[in-house]
Amino acid sequence: MNRLARLAEFLGLRRSVMGAFGMVILVGLGERMAERFLPLYLIALGGGEVLAGLLNGMDNLLSALYSYPGGYLSDRLGVKRSLLVFNLLAMAGYLVVILIPAWPAVFIGSALFLSWSAISMPATMDLISVALPKNKRTMGVSMHSLVRRVPMALGPVIGGGLIVRYGTLDGLRLAFAVALVLAAVSAVLQQGLIGEECEKKEDDGACVPPPEKNPLVLFREMSPRLRNLLVSDALIRFCEQIPYAYVVIWAVTRVAHPVTEFQFGVLTAAEMVTAVAVYIPVAWHADRGSKKPFVAVTFVFFTLFPLALLFSQSFWPLLAVFVLRGLKEFGEPTRKALIMDLAPEGRKAAMFGLYYLMRDTIVSVAAFGGAGLWLISPTVNFLTAFGFGVAGTAWFVWKGKG
Repeated sequence: MNRLARLAEFLGLRRSVMGAFGMVILVGLGERMAERFLPLYLIALGGGEVLAGLLNGMDNLLSALYSYPGGYLSDRLGVKRSLLVFNLLAMAGYLVVILIPAWPAVFIGSALFLSWSAISMPATMDLISVALPKNKRTMGVSMHSLVRRVPMALGPVIGGGLIVRYGTLDGLRLAFAVALVLAAVSAVLQQGLIGEECEKKEDDGACVPPPEKNPLVLFREMSPRLRNLLVSDALIRFCEQIPYAYVVIWAVTRVAHPVTEFQFGVLTAAEMVTAVAVYIPVAWHADRGSKKPFVAVTFVFFTLFPLALLFSQSFWPLLAVFVLRGLKEFGEPTRKALIMDLAPEGRKAAMFGLYYLMRDTIVSVAAFGGAGLWLISPTVNFLTAFGFGVAGTAWFVWKGKG
């Protein structure tokens, strides 16, 4: 028992943190069962490939717009109540998609459930910063990233299996129904495990003020180091999001030897397993030195993915490329921990939300633009993404601090 207690302490697994992680697994599993196949679902409902890119762009834009309110609500309502509100929003989105099998309803429902991760992220980071001491925050953020990959790995496999068994339309509607049930279970679990959070947090015995409501005022408090990280991160996300919606279309319909939906789920699972394998050792090392090398290596993996994808035309090369994609998570928790380190005390939840608001608002342009680039050709789409990755990596190596 003492060994288990020491292991839990090493990993930052305290009661409230475990409650949040349970929520991440259950809601995330439901979300990921259908999210990766939404482009195919839209097409089956009568939409086109351009709508797939527009849906991805909308998701990025709403993720940006939801981030700052998510941080603000976390401080106004407390972590426990705000997470319950976010769960109810996701459940409403699933109901819309289940009850109305039409492509416009997919856009309406997706506005509620696809951005669940974005709106809940500041609250989750706030919980970790409150529940864990500072020297455990990187590990806590890493464990959060690790448990997020469990549903990312399992969800597409289950969703792909449902599509193979019941067809695209019926299989995905069933996946949404399961997602609704899992979100309801999650709401009960998190309310039982997460402790009540006070509106003003204690820091070394002193009560610190809640985050600034006005994002323009808060922006002036953003340090130059955090702004440089934001610039490089935005460029890297251009690299990620330009081809994002079209990865499944490329693998299932465009390569020389297309894979099945179930095989695509396996590829995604391989990506997540790779990511999970590197989280804990990287977190342990990142807490003991500069975070910059870990973030820089992560940006390199982001950059290489679209270029490698372009030259992969069958399952086994795609498997290698998805392992490469999993390695892009090498320093992602470290990057998030770096944001928390660079954010001012008493402003961490709101600053985290502001960072994502600015980054994802800019990056939503890339997601929308990806549709136009895809219409020219997949090659143009992937090579443009690669170019943005090179620019983002170079900026961080030159200007970034860690």
